[in-house]
Amino acid sequence: MSQRPRIQVTQTQRLALNLGLHAAIRMLRTDAAGLTRYLEEQAAENPHVKLDPPPLPAAGEWLPRWAQVFVPGEVVEQSGAGPSLMAHVLAAIDGRMQGVEERRVALALAEALEPSGWVGVPLATIAGALGVPLRAVEAVLLRLQEIEPVGLFARDLAECLTLQAQEDGSHDAVMAQVLTRLDLLAKGDLVGLAARIGVTVAEVGLRFRLIRAMNPKPGTAFDALAVAHPREPDLVVLRGGAGWEVALNRSSLPSLRIDATATGAGLGEARALQRMVEARNSTLLRVGQAVLERQERALDHGAGALVPMTMAEIAEAVRLHESSVSRVVAGTSVDTPHGMWWLRRLFSRGLGTEQVAGAALRDRLARLVAAEPRGAPLSDEALALALSRDGGAVARRTVAKYRSLLGIPAAHRRRR
Repeated sequence: MSQRPRIQVTQTQRLALNLGLHAAIRMLRTDAAGLTRYLEEQAAENPHVKLDPPPLPAAGEWLPRWAQVFVPGEVVEQSGAGPSLMAHVLAAIDGRMQGVEERRVALALAEALEPSGWVGVPLATIAGALGVPLRAVEAVLLRLQEIEPVGLFARDLAECLTLQAQEDGSHDAVMAQVLTRLDLLAKGDLVGLAARIGVTVAEVGLRFRLIRAMNPKPGTAFDALAVAHPREPDLVVLRGGAGWEVALNRSSLPSLRIDATATGAGLGEARALQRMVEARNSTLLRVGQAVLERQERALDHGAGALVPMTMAEIAEAVRLHESSVSRVVAGTSVDTPHGMWWLRRLFSRGLGTEQVAGAALRDRLARLVAAEPRGAPLSDEALALALSRDGGAVARRTVAKYRSLLGIPAAHRRRR
């Protein structure tokens, strides 16, 4: 066998991502906060890239999740807290409350929680029912208000927002005054509020923006579709004259402009960055509109009305590859009147003979558990039977899996 060296020519194919394509893909799957950080990095390196801060929301321009919060008589919900919220609270009580008496008070306060996460019963009523001093109930309440998410166990909207402002460091003298006149803030009367407090309208506007990004109902963070921690959403959906309307949340992103008068290299890269941002926003809006158009019933009635939907269907509708749709919805949030939802969680395949969406089944499961007798909780078999009446056969193991995903304990641990 010859050992002499030989020269061979071979041909191979390889897909390589250039820096521009890699940046475009990264941008497609980045939420508003991540994109803002990326643009700030680019502006620091490229003198042609200029960023203007996001526009301040107009007075009274509340996010959809604030719908009905300021409506008299609808601030406090009438039904009890959901099972996932209750499981979270009971676990926190087990870890925090050691004494028998304080545990008894804590459990009574937990029973008084509404789906919003607020305490829906006056503390004096709870103290009277337990036969303990009011100050003992107040002391336990203060400890329960340390439970995440911040705002749980508030007694009203002002206290809920105060707790969140104290947590994020924005509770100064002006914020404290603003929170005492939420009626004026709700009406968008920033001028009147500023005059009453004795500060400028700009200062009140800054506090309005901070409050607007908070969660007025922290208990909803335990819903099946919910974003756990409030923030500025990527998309907003509101009912307009022609039905549900989806729009980009412009107040979550800085405005990018090109400084053509700057000297030196980088102008081409700056223009390419601008095109990528515009393409990202356009794609995000197209995908969001296609998704929420198919889920109008859920926007009307909540997560229990979700219909089966796959990324392949959305990809075909917007003429994108399925992987592009997956990147777009990866970290995208949409603010709705039912709360802030992850866009990805609206996708689920149909289950059972009636092809019910898995996400809708999870919502129905949570509602069944919330309505069950407290002393006789439903077993997985009973829950499966109840769910099967509405949407075809549902297996017990499916109930167990969904119950685990929702953080709902087994029946013997729910008995109280």
